[in-house]
Amino acid sequence: MRLDDYIEDLEPDEEAERRRLAKEKSYAITDHLEEFERQFDDALSGDTLVGSTSPSIFVGRSNYPDIPVGLLSPVGNEDDAQEYVTDSEWYRDDYAIPDVLQRRTGLLNSNKRANVDSPSIASRLTPNVHDSWDGFVGVQREVAISGRPVDLEIGLDDKPDLGLDAGTDVATPRGPRATARNAELRENPYVPKPVKKTLEDDDWQAQGAMTYLYRRGFDVYEINSILSAGALGEAKQRRLVPTRWSITAVDDTVGKYLRGRIRNEPSINEVQVWANEYMGNRYWVVLAPGNWEFELVEMKAPGSIWNPDPTGDTWMASASEGFEGRSSYVEETAGAYYAARLGALEHLESIGRQAKCLVLREVSDDYWAPVGVWQVRESVRNAFDGQYGEAETFHSALAELSTQLPISHQRLRRKSELAAGLQSNLSAFGARGPSE
Repeated sequence: MRLDDYIEDLEPDEEAERRRLAKEKSYAITDHLEEFERQFDDALSGDTLVGSTSPSIFVGRSNYPDIPVGLLSPVGNEDDAQEYVTDSEWYRDDYAIPDVLQRRTGLLNSNKRANVDSPSIASRLTPNVHDSWDGFVGVQREVAISGRPVDLEIGLDDKPDLGLDAGTDVATPRGPRATARNAELRENPYVPKPVKKTLEDDDWQAQGAMTYLYRRGFDVYEINSILSAGALGEAKQRRLVPTRWSITAVDDTVGKYLRGRIRNEPSINEVQVWANEYMGNRYWVVLAPGNWEFELVEMKAPGSIWNPDPTGDTWMASASEGFEGRSSYVEETAGAYYAARLGALEHLESIGRQAKCLVLREVSDDYWAPVGVWQVRESVRNAFDGQYGEAETFHSALAELSTQLPISHQRLRRKSELAAGLQSNLSAFGARGPSE
């Protein structure tokens, strides 16, 4: 389909009005927390949370290396614990921002402090985590490696703090927190065989173990939890990894694996434009013939969550890599870069091709609360469903797309390395191989 026809045929975002109304009704979160407090009192037996079910964990980064480690568990909704796990199902179930906030703020974070790996400090907090399967850290590990939510009994030192942590573009929002005294398993967790294999091999480096699990059908969400709990890597190198760091580490590691898978594949032979919109974020993914290159350009509208001045200009950020990848961490677009790159690489690997890839992310003021980088990952992953628009050249595709963006074509070219430097037409690639 021609690109101009493709853009014209894109249906208006039917969720926009619903998101606007949801924003006006966001005070329902306050009512939700009041209900949580009531359910918490009902579930508490003395100072013990009996019959808790934990589907996931959280590892903080404050005061690193003495960090908070937590068990996340719904209170009053134990039978639906799996629905509280952040994963690709949230996109498929069309969760809106209030849905995410209610799920995440409905999880009690029962936590205590642990040292990531130092025996001298850890002795007064928890055992050294290299081989710790006892105590609070051990229970947290059991939850992380389990293939389904685990029934627990958690002893608490105090009532939960109901203050909300709104999260960041990387981390999902977090709800009530309480200091844990101890935690005990009430059942033997189910551990999938591939996870057992990575645990039993004490010489397996973390990157190789992550790739192995991904190849065995584990999504990055599951791998992230296992890595965060310090259950991957060479035995002496295993340590707790703050959740925010582990999310990006897994996206980066799996992305590098996929990039290796496509480096000798032939190029696509046409300029393709794919689009998706979710939670007030619009994505355009432009694939062009040639060897692998990647760039993410973010445009954040005035009045949006990271650009709050409604009278200001659109805020822009970008980051890119060439055929051999990057040698340094992306600062400007952070975790969104690795999440978007993963979605693009998964698509190219699935079709056995490589391409130059530009992802344009437009954040509108409908994105009134950050829900986590998972929505970037899933939006790009799912952008490749359905049809795409075709253009004669990369340059003409961007000129056409500029009519849909909140910035001018000239400003995009000033910010984007790919937009500034790639203007070849299809004929230039007609007789070229993937390594030329």
